[in-house]
Amino acid sequence: MVGLDNFITGQQQNIGHLAGNPAFEFIRHDVCTPITVKGKVDRVFHLASLASPVDYLNHPIETLESGSTATRNMLELARQHHARFLLTSTSECYGDPLEHPQSETYWGNVNPVGLRSCYDESKRYAEAMTMAYHRTYGVKSNIARIFNTYGPRMALNDGRVVPAFIDQALRGAPLTVFGKGSQTRSFCYVSDLVEGLLLLSESDEVYPVNLGNPAEMTILEFAHHIQARFDGKIGIDYKPLPSDDPKIRRPDISKAKRILGWEPKVALDEGLTVTIEFFRNKVSQPSGGENANLASLSKSKPRIDQLSTV
Repeated sequence: MVGLDNFITGQQQNIGHLAGNPAFEFIRHDVCTPITVKGKVDRVFHLASLASPVDYLNHPIETLESGSTATRNMLELARQHHARFLLTSTSECYGDPLEHPQSETYWGNVNPVGLRSCYDESKRYAEAMTMAYHRTYGVKSNIARIFNTYGPRMALNDGRVVPAFIDQALRGAPLTVFGKGSQTRSFCYVSDLVEGLLLLSESDEVYPVNLGNPAEMTILEFAHHIQARFDGKIGIDYKPLPSDDPKIRRPDISKAKRILGWEPKVALDEGLTVTIEFFRNKVSQPSGGENANLASLSKSKPRIDQLSTV
């Protein structure tokens, strides 16, 4: 397996546990630039994107390029090697939805010129490019529309609600709730998502498939959930609702159940326990203390049988 990342938002320590693994090679590379891979490539997983509001608002051009230029480069790589291609798209393709829950047949309600458009439209374009390569060149492809995913190794300051609340709670700061907190989300633990991606990559389904947890709650309910984890000592700070923030979000996963036999297994309490513990340990460590020596990641040269962006 080969991993590619330019670390515009990621951290090398997130793959530190793979250092020295002869089955893994890491290459620091921006997938907006074409790359040549020697040897056999069976699958290309295109996960590269700036998925958090903080990141894509700070880097709107790079976000658009990850969905356009980078998607085409990875599709070209898959085409050259006759490899299967998997695109990780997003529930943001549905925008501020008028259909609830959201099924894959819903075309969405997206503001194409709003602040969030750099992310939303980059993913919608990436889906269109993927389908064009499938229809024009016969590339075997899959599209996953991912709903809110959480777990260890997220960035505490990336603006998404799970790490944001945990960060504030660990610091004893009030939880920031936008609007009245009536907007809903559904949270899927990362291991469930990974299982869904692997199952999808082994299927012949060409059209988008929702991957997420249909257990829906309001942001205020989630804030109360975090408060309870910290003995109720954390307050809540209400702020104005951001532009184009979706009011409701819940996946219809009947298609994933039917064609993949997939549905989430990890309950929110279980996933939060692991996630909070990870961040608690992380903030207590001195800088550079976790997986500090990662030089060996770029040195191994295993047989390449899979290419992934991380």
